[in-house]
Amino acid sequence: MWTEEDQSQLLAIARTSIENGLQSGKPLIPETEAAPEALQAVRASFVTLTLNQNLRGCIGSLEAHRPLINDVAANAFSSAFKDPRFSPVSAEELEKIAIEISILSPMEPMQISDEQDLLEQLQPGIDGLLIDDGHHRATFLPQVWSQLPEPALFLNHLKRKAGMPLESWPDTMKCYRYHCDKFRESAG
Repeated sequence: MWTEEDQSQLLAIARTSIENGLQSGKPLIPETEAAPEALQAVRASFVTLTLNQNLRGCIGSLEAHRPLINDVAANAFSSAFKDPRFSPVSAEELEKIAIEISILSPMEPMQISDEQDLLEQLQPGIDGLLIDDGHHRATFLPQVWSQLPEPALFLNHLKRKAGMPLESWPDTMKCYRYHCDKFRESAG
């Protein structure tokens, strides 16, 4: 769906936004009007940074609310400097960091009766999942299946990420699935 040129432009925007953050402390604000039409579309994205194949930052948008080119720039900056799990990225690290961009499909509400029903509906390796009970909310991108290939394990880790007790399944639980188009660069 995304041309090689689209992918290259988005990856360059992400890296430039991080470089801009190192220099000015602010994300890059791309000129949306000059971007190809596909990059002007309002879409949600996640930007994942890895260093030596280890997670170094991952921030994104679950719902589309701005042009994709701006979403990628903002999320790249946030992944590098605002992910609370990590210290800010340094200039030395940036040279070795690989960037991956995930462009999310719209959220699809799932009709489920209980936790077992959800587990049976999940498509490992394909579905991203957002769980939300009104008090706790968390998501895993489809890529997380490579580390947690069993649906029950995937869901338990997601519940833990959301701060929910593992045995909990509130009546208010809402679940949404989505898919991703993802692409990555090699470290600079």
